Amino acid sequence: MAQDKVFIFDTTLRDGEQVPGCKLNTEEKIKLALELEILGVDIIEAGFPVSSPGDFNSVNEISKVIKNATVTGLTRAVQKDIEVAAEALKPAVRPRIHTGIGSSDNHIKYKFNSTREKIVERAVAAVKLARNLVPDVEFYAEDAGRADLQFLAQLTEAVISAGATVVNIPDTTGFCLPHQYQEKMQYLINNVSNIDKAILSCHCHNDLGLATANSIAGAIGGARQIECTINGIGERAGNTSLEEVAMIIKKHPELNLYTNIDTSKLLPMSRLVSDTMRMVVQPIKPSSVTTHFRILRAFIRMAF
Repeated sequence: MAQDKVFIFDTTLRDGEQVPGCKLNTEEKIKLALELEILGVDIIEAGFPVSSPGDFNSVNEISKVIKNATVTGLTRAVQKDIEVAAEALKPAVRPRIHTGIGSSDNHIKYKFNSTREKIVERAVAAVKLARNLVPDVEFYAEDAGRADLQFLAQLTEAVISAGATVVNIPDTTGFCLPHQYQEKMQYLINNVSNIDKAILSCHCHNDLGLATANSIAGAIGGARQIECTINGIGERAGNTSLEEVAMIIKKHPELNLYTNIDTSKLLPMSRLVSDTMRMVVQPIKPSSVTTHFRILRAFIRMAF
């Protein structure tokens, strides 16, 4: 059976930067972005352009130097957000706008004080606007981990019809169990009529320590993009760890999946992010241990 590619979407420079004390300047972001491209990352989320002049500048400068990877900027489903992101991304060879809105009833009622019908309208309008500005639009259905499946399918179908090329199904609170997250992906693939026109994406948080397991389960369920960070950094308990999902996919050929990640570069990338963001990697972190062991074994062979 032919292998399917899983696109790696790195959000170290956006979601990862939300850890207190891990703020990066533009020069540091450019350096990390260039190394992420060398690592083999497919999509680099460079920031949230409307949030500050510094973030706008970082996205704009990263867009100028990245030649192979897609560069994306985050927005809310707000006209100004989307227009500012498009402006920041103008120099990019492969620009993408990442826009979205809440999809769970909790978010719809308490965060947006809205209704399901109005949320779909806002989502469709945001995607249409973004698609008029860039050729590649990703929509995130925030808190999809707790969303009603039928409504999530309706929302997904609507934004794909509006022009979304990727639909992100975030487990925003790290709530799902792996089998539940896999079933969400399978449900969408089986119940969204135009699902063949877009890629489903996993964006899992690690509040209950299940981000990596959920992301792999999502890929087994049919998602073909995983959103992650180096060393799993991110707000609260962190995000899916890039090095963990890359190594799991590499070490389990029975999944019939592959990534473009050069796993020989994971250790130096991990160290660079740790040093630059002043975020120590725990010595027993999965994949980190495996990588260190291989290096130690190589040195032993050289010595004898």
